Amino acid sequence: MKVLENETFDLTQKKARVEIIPLIDVIFFLLATFVLFTLTLQRVRVLEADLPKAEVESGKIDETTAFIQAAADGTYYWRIGTNGVTETITPAELGPRLQLYKRSYLVPRVLVRSDPAARLRAAVMVLDEAHRAEIKDVAVETRTSATGS
Repeated sequence: MKVLENETFDLTQKKARVEIIPLIDVIFFLLATFVLFTLTLQRVRVLEADLPKAEVESGKIDETTAFIQAAADGTYYWRIGTNGVTETITPAELGPRLQLYKRSYLVPRVLVRSDPAARLRAAVMVLDEAHRAEIKDVAVETRTSATGS
């Protein structure tokens, strides 16, 4: 390239700039397109699950099973057997009563119940005390029952 002698170059002239904002817009557009496209590739499938139904075994609940019901007011109801007499006990009596029950019966079984307004903490306390008493056969009733029943 030949430079003419009388031609001058203006060094104060602005240099070309690369604008980044349109580049970012294009990248976000491509990213959004990619994400939407990949979401349409997967078909959502639902698997049908056959959940087990609760069943009461006739041999498990007998006249030696201890029924302990947690009440909303913090008391517990204790009954041995399906036709036994229901007694009201305090949380402090629960542990010693379970220890005595374990020593009294060859195969101790505990069924934890709850009334509709009771807190889960009360039922968990029964489970903890049964664990401390080393009672292995513990069940939790999945339906609420009337207080004291």
